[in-house]
Amino acid sequence: MESNGNLMHRWLECVPNVSEGRDEVVLRSLRAAIETTPGIGLLDSSADADHHRSVFTFAGAPDAVADAVLALAHVAVKAIDLRRHKGVHPRIGALDVVPFVPLDPSMIPECIDLASRVAQRLWNELNVPVYLYGEAARRPERRRLEHVRRGQFEGLGAALPGDVERRPDIGGPTLHETAGAVAVGVRKFLIAFNVNLATPDLALGKEVARRVRESSGGLPGVKALGLPLGSRGLTQVSMNLTDFQQTSPRTAFEAVSAEAASLGVSVLESELIGLVPAGALGPNDPERLRIRSFDQSMIFENRLRDVMGG
Repeated sequence: MESNGNLMHRWLECVPNVSEGRDEVVLRSLRAAIETTPGIGLLDSSADADHHRSVFTFAGAPDAVADAVLALAHVAVKAIDLRRHKGVHPRIGALDVVPFVPLDPSMIPECIDLASRVAQRLWNELNVPVYLYGEAARRPERRRLEHVRRGQFEGLGAALPGDVERRPDIGGPTLHETAGAVAVGVRKFLIAFNVNLATPDLALGKEVARRVRESSGGLPGVKALGLPLGSRGLTQVSMNLTDFQQTSPRTAFEAVSAEAASLGVSVLESELIGLVPAGALGPNDPERLRIRSFDQSMIFENRLRDVMGG
């Protein structure tokens, strides 16, 4: 794909999360929906069987990004039935979360408009209702994704008939029977960073997560959950670093390591889900943080240049 600096200036990153992490046939179809959308470069994809979730990172101009989201949604809604979906990661939808991340902050208003337009298309074309979060939120309490996703698919679906305050922003008033709802938002670059503890004791993982997350008085800009990795006999502190300039992966890793050590647990490794900005890692951080299978293609700027030709 040909590009230049001016075009890159107007591109968006999009990082949809889909509630499927096990079926290779479905995962290939999801990936193909993105890759075959004109004007889109797929930068990264990953899937986790324990989370039962996949994450895709792609970039392009706003209209192309919108088309890729809808193509992905058509596959996800057809293939995924949340009534039979069980994974350790919270979710409300088959296509669970669609964040738009402007590469230029001046594009935030355009991205907010795009989020509303994509949300309306999701409802019109697929009958899937939408919650708007982050910078696109229409209600202050919906700026934080965890508030939107409270109760997950099952709890949210049960609450909606009697709780008008929890109804979707677009569509509804109830969830799609099998595909739930989608959270569509606008946010800054977020780093999905997990630290795996050498223990199957979930209570210890949850305690470490509680100590490091911002809402419990921990690190600024850190959201954290303790999750079981049953297939590996481990516990994971799964984190979203919402402002890596406030709290870097190194700071988060060191905090998790210290809290785990205080409980008699060692850290096995860390992992990045998706891509990381070059400025978020120091020269020796991949080794220091024991980042699993790290290579330079995990750096966002490198991958954007390689795929999009910038």
